[in-house]
Amino acid sequence: MTSPGERAAPASAPELPSDASTTVDPSRAHLLGRLALLERRVRHAVDRRRANDHDPDDRFRGLYLSDADVDALLAGGGRLARPDAAALADTLTSIEAAADAAEARGSAVRLRALARRFDLAPAEVDLLLVALAPDVDARFERLYAYLQDDVTRRRPGIGLAIELLAGPASEAELRAALRSGAALLADGLLLVDDRDRPLLTRALRVPDRVTAFLLGDDRPDAEVARLLEPLPPGAADGGAIARTRAAGARLWYVREASVGAGIGLAAAGLSADGDRVLNVDLARLEPGEDAGAQVSAVIREAALLGAGLVAGPVDGLAESTRAALRLLVEARTPVALHGMRAWDPAWGREVPVLLEAAPTPEDERARFWALALAAAGVATDQDGSTGEAGDATRAFRLTPVQIQRAARAAGLAATAEGRPIAAAHVQAGARAQNAAGLDRLARRIAPAATWDDLVLPPRARGQLTDLLNRARNRERVLNGWGMGAGPNRGAGLTALFAGDSGTGKTLSAEVLAAGLGLDLYLIDLSTVVDKYIGETEKNLDRIFAEADRVNGVLLFDEADAIFGKRSEVKDARDRYANVEIAYLLQRMERFDGLAVLTTNLRANLDEAFLRRLDVIVDFPLPDEEERRRLWQLHLRPGLPVGPDVDLGFLAASFRISGGSIRNICVTAAFLAAAEDRAATMGDLVRATEREYDKLGRLTVPAEFGAWFEALAESGAS
Repeated sequence: MTSPGERAAPASAPELPSDASTTVDPSRAHLLGRLALLERRVRHAVDRRRANDHDPDDRFRGLYLSDADVDALLAGGGRLARPDAAALADTLTSIEAAADAAEARGSAVRLRALARRFDLAPAEVDLLLVALAPDVDARFERLYAYLQDDVTRRRPGIGLAIELLAGPASEAELRAALRSGAALLADGLLLVDDRDRPLLTRALRVPDRVTAFLLGDDRPDAEVARLLEPLPPGAADGGAIARTRAAGARLWYVREASVGAGIGLAAAGLSADGDRVLNVDLARLEPGEDAGAQVSAVIREAALLGAGLVAGPVDGLAESTRAALRLLVEARTPVALHGMRAWDPAWGREVPVLLEAAPTPEDERARFWALALAAAGVATDQDGSTGEAGDATRAFRLTPVQIQRAARAAGLAATAEGRPIAAAHVQAGARAQNAAGLDRLARRIAPAATWDDLVLPPRARGQLTDLLNRARNRERVLNGWGMGAGPNRGAGLTALFAGDSGTGKTLSAEVLAAGLGLDLYLIDLSTVVDKYIGETEKNLDRIFAEADRVNGVLLFDEADAIFGKRSEVKDARDRYANVEIAYLLQRMERFDGLAVLTTNLRANLDEAFLRRLDVIVDFPLPDEEERRRLWQLHLRPGLPVGPDVDLGFLAASFRISGGSIRNICVTAAFLAAAEDRAATMGDLVRATEREYDKLGRLTVPAEFGAWFEALAESGAS
């Protein structure tokens, strides 16, 4: 068949090289030799087609059927004659002998490696070569179109592939290799197009990645590359995986206490014999795309390279696309999955080796930080530590991969500022590794407050300092020194800040987060409390689950709204309210993060909650000296203040909280700005009167003194 103006393929076109000695690369020589063998079959088919051509000069052949063509079809003619099987077998033996010699010398022969890794039968390899040929030698495109009598069909159809290969394999064997679920199709080595056409005319093609591999390219496709992560440093004990793999195991599931802790264990086991390992981050799977196709491409890549596969976390995939997870479970390549959930037999038929991965110890994380920061350009001390930059990371529970990213982020931030890497850069880089899940459930606050912003009595300030030290050293004490409460209790830290409104509870939580270098997450109770039974518990569980994965401080403001006392059961509402509180008690036991609860009414909290709290800090109203310092603090240096301002009078006369003092100073600043002048004592007194009105307090001469008459004259209440 030819298109108009196109000559038929010459019968004496030069053959592809079949001798491995003609090229340096034995793998490429073997592939070209096999394609040359296929070309001989194609040549024979072309000769047969020409012999049966009724009108070789017809310019429109392939676009219609003539009467002679129909008669030939009805007579059963037109099928391709088989070439000399003995001659082809001898050539194949010679090609494979050269490949044997190359492998004996230690050279890799990729077509053979692919056949072994995917357990392909000889007929399946032949089918793969038929489909591959146009991607290696463009002449096959036109030859296939000629043989299929259609200028538009330049890929081999199933019918043509069967006729070309009939002889070495039976038609039944070839059809079986192309059925759904067979290795070629299931493993993504061969694609069948035109599914709406009859079976024999459906086109076959080889994915570009498979072609590239056979031609010597080991770079993964872009869709696979974006899912891959470098393996973490360190020397985790992967002996259990290595031993069970030697015994024939192919699937492992590592349950981890924190996300990412199982990667090092899985990678160490799979790479124990020097094998290559691909680390896949399943959290990067695009939710809007076909997760199954992405996972299949990953599995194919690992099998092509003969690599083991470390994949996780599986938690999200188990919820959204269980079919994609099943592909990983039943893959032919060794797979080590990791996640925080317990193994579910419904994920697949394969029985895994179940392992537990403990969180990375603090000293090990410190070593990872030192290595990563040194690589980012932080100078190390004589003892190998990274000084202040290293100390700033103690509160962060990150995986080795996250530590590497955080160090790179710190280096880039410091470069952008033209400064050496400092503790602030490292902490910012570490915070950048937090998942965004908690941002959807809480308001993230980047803490800017410092200890200088706090005005507290010595006892409360000392308790906050103790709380900060407890947060920094909790892993050393609970895990390293074995002082943990037991396996059923998490390693979390929960504190209660109790006191009147405006006494500094929220500000203290911000100072605590800043001291640890962590973000502060303010829980919005409107997203938590739900009128429907059971929904509040679900919302809280999502918050705690995300908080376990995030390096941050949770702040439950007005906590008595959800942590209130259980009551006597008088109706169904009481029963479900008590169930909600009981759930919270259990969930708090398993919490691994840092949480601060604030309340104005400590007596309203359930006693069981109080027992589970690690620290309780009382925030009293400030005394006169503390109020004076608060007035000085909130009358900012940038605010122009008149000479008549009497801080001693303000501190002695008005017994109010720091929050109220701040409000008064802001209101006075606006009063002054409206008249484009400095703030005066009169502005502060008027602002105080307005704050009293908000608080429902009376404006009396005993407090306002000589200013009371001025307020009365100005029309104030």
